[in-house]
Amino acid sequence: MAFDEYDKFEQSELVQKWLRENGLSIVAGIAIGLVGIFGWQQWRNHQARNESSAAQIYKLAQVANAAGKPAIASQFTDQLMKDYEKSTYAVFAVSDRAKQQVQAKQLDKAEASLAWAESHATDPVLKSLTQVRMAQVELARDNATGALATLDRIPATAYQGLAQELRGDVLVKLGRAEDARKAYQAALAALNEQAPQRGVLQMKLDDLAVAGKQGA
Repeated sequence: MAFDEYDKFEQSELVQKWLRENGLSIVAGIAIGLVGIFGWQQWRNHQARNESSAAQIYKLAQVANAAGKPAIASQFTDQLMKDYEKSTYAVFAVSDRAKQQVQAKQLDKAEASLAWAESHATDPVLKSLTQVRMAQVELARDNATGALATLDRIPATAYQGLAQELRGDVLVKLGRAEDARKAYQAALAALNEQAPQRGVLQMKLDDLAVAGKQGA
């Protein structure tokens, strides 16, 4: 029955009775709500402080690398991996390490670094880029099957030109010329007309055509 059907006294009594029955839960609900709000704010502040610290450590790693002190840079990277593993800066640092390992022809170490970066990357774009790099390393290690599996984990819309060209290279390695041709064509379609990589892709397509005629 609606409140306006009672007189003032009855309304007062009804309200008091309702508060006695439900007041504790209301207070508890408000308290929980306030704790949630303040807890969320504290968590956000903590995350911001963590990201700021991780950014500073990553900057130190970059400075050390630029100064030709890779051992010191590696220590900063290790610190990021240990204390800030959820930070994007840790993924950046480990990806930088992988690049240096590739340059030093330490492909097994580079693959391990990129595997860590892939598993810790939360940003979809960064994860896809890490997967492209990992597939490149796997192909360089003559693991075409592994490279193809890595490429299959990349969303279809991510790095289309680069990923499809790499897929074509992997398929050529696996002896799947027709599939490789389709991948190269997809890579061409994803690039704009001014992209410098178009010339290289066309050469790869031409090479496939020549190989196909010779094998016919």
